[in-house]
Amino acid sequence: KFYYITLLRDPVSRYLSEWRHVQRGATWKTSLHMCDGRTPTPEELPSCYEGSDWSGCTLQQFMDCPYNLANNRQVRMLADLSLVGCYNMSTVPEKKRAQLLLESAKKNLRDMAFFGLTEYQRKTQFLFERTFRLRFIRPFMQYNSTRAAGVDLDNATVQRIEELNELDMELYDYARDLFQQRYQYTRQQERRQQRIKNHMQQTHQGLGLGVNLWPSHSRQSSLRSQNNPPAVRGGRGSEPGYCSSGGLPLLAPAPVTMEFGLLSLPGSAVVASSA
Repeated sequence: KFYYITLLRDPVSRYLSEWRHVQRGATWKTSLHMCDGRTPTPEELPSCYEGSDWSGCTLQQFMDCPYNLANNRQVRMLADLSLVGCYNMSTVPEKKRAQLLLESAKKNLRDMAFFGLTEYQRKTQFLFERTFRLRFIRPFMQYNSTRAAGVDLDNATVQRIEELNELDMELYDYARDLFQQRYQYTRQQERRQQRIKNHMQQTHQGLGLGVNLWPSHSRQSSLRSQNNPPAVRGGRGSEPGYCSSGGLPLLAPAPVTMEFGLLSLPGSAVVASSA
């Protein structure tokens, strides 16, 4: 069974990070942008530059290109583009297109097994481990001194980037609220389970039962498995087992073997493991 997971990032920081990446010579020429079984035509997806790459471009040049796929990239990569005619901008009116893409991205994110936020590394690790019943061998570290953070911007430039990424801004606000709700829910469930466990232990001791009489051997094995999940390698960065029902996250039992499909967004780091 496959699970899809992703990591979202603050849209302004992600946009700046992609600009710096492109500035150093990176291109997406190998990306096919497949949608409904075909790639977009040059008229549907014009290039922002001539030549082999866009190295050395200024931030102003990066922002000025109306075909720049860095704009609202997180929404576009999460949404079902077939709803709006893929890259054909004439299929659906612009305002309707934006609304459909945003709602589709929200739904797909909500239904995704797991997602994390770059700005909340420790909480991302907490949710990942509780969702998959896995344990990383090292704690995630919160690094804020990125290349994007080192770019000095005036208020007008920040506002312009936010305007270019208006859909991503709305998606990120939605994702952050959902992420915090899932985190708080999981913490509350963990505390509740711990209280029940403590109560059972106290009742057990009060009845004077032998340690080996209760719980059963199978239950003990289950508890050992949950309390000592296998360690998996991980690092910087960062739901399966999560499904959405009326906005409430539900934990599903983790299978013995898991494979993860990664939705990796430029400017975002994704960590996944398989056991």
